[in-house]
Amino acid sequence: MSLLAQIITLVNIVTNVIGRYVFGAVMVLPGWLSNTIISAVVGVILLVIFKYTSNQKAIGKVRDSIKANMLALKLFKDDIVVTLQSQGKVFKGSFLLLFHALVPMLVMMVPVILLLSQMGMWYQSRPLQPGEETMVIMQLSSETNSSWPNVNIESAPAEVTMGPVKVLSKRQIYWKIRVSEKGQGEIVFDVGGDKVTKSIAVGDGFIRLSHERPGQKWNDILLYPGEKPFAADSAVNSISIDYPDRISKTSGTDWWLVYFFVASMVFALLFKPLLKVRI
Repeated sequence: MSLLAQIITLVNIVTNVIGRYVFGAVMVLPGWLSNTIISAVVGVILLVIFKYTSNQKAIGKVRDSIKANMLALKLFKDDIVVTLQSQGKVFKGSFLLLFHALVPMLVMMVPVILLLSQMGMWYQSRPLQPGEETMVIMQLSSETNSSWPNVNIESAPAEVTMGPVKVLSKRQIYWKIRVSEKGQGEIVFDVGGDKVTKSIAVGDGFIRLSHERPGQKWNDILLYPGEKPFAADSAVNSISIDYPDRISKTSGTDWWLVYFFVASMVFALLFKPLLKVRI
């Protein structure tokens, strides 16, 4: 495992503990309300971080310069020289504002990515419902022409209705399963005599679920933090479950992310005068 993958794995252990309890307390609410509360809190926190990691005095001077040049554009609109000079200074000020925002953005980037990874486990998909069928996909390690281990589902809180189906060119194995009872459990696989597991969630409302148990790629470990990644010497690279989309414009598949960013920016702008932050 690369050093970056090791670091992300350790960070995920901490964020999973925090996320399980913090978000678990919020998810008893309707989706739109829980996402709004999270967005509001995060928006204000990020605003405070921006205030103390940016050069507020420099930003203030740049903004004052932009306002002065915008006023000059109105007052001297018939003077070509003044107009061109003022426009140039406005553009220069805009680039300076972006420059002054770089450090805060870099500081905020890591915690925001970790936060979104945790939120994705609640909002990106809905859990399976009793009686529903879905696909389970195992990605094996090694090269295409390597030998295949004997792979079977040893136990699962579900009925296997199809599989295992092997896709030789991709070193993938597919199963179709039908779940029957609500709850969170594990599918246990026998892979060449070794036991590997994948979590599965069945139920109503918002349940913390893991789409994929990742392998050694750091970006997959970051994107799917819910389960421990497979070891480098494991015969399995990843196991994923095809969960259904959650239908909602505020807390559903992909839309939750749009709503989060819009709502957090709105709350940040609302609190900007109160916290005296210049952006």
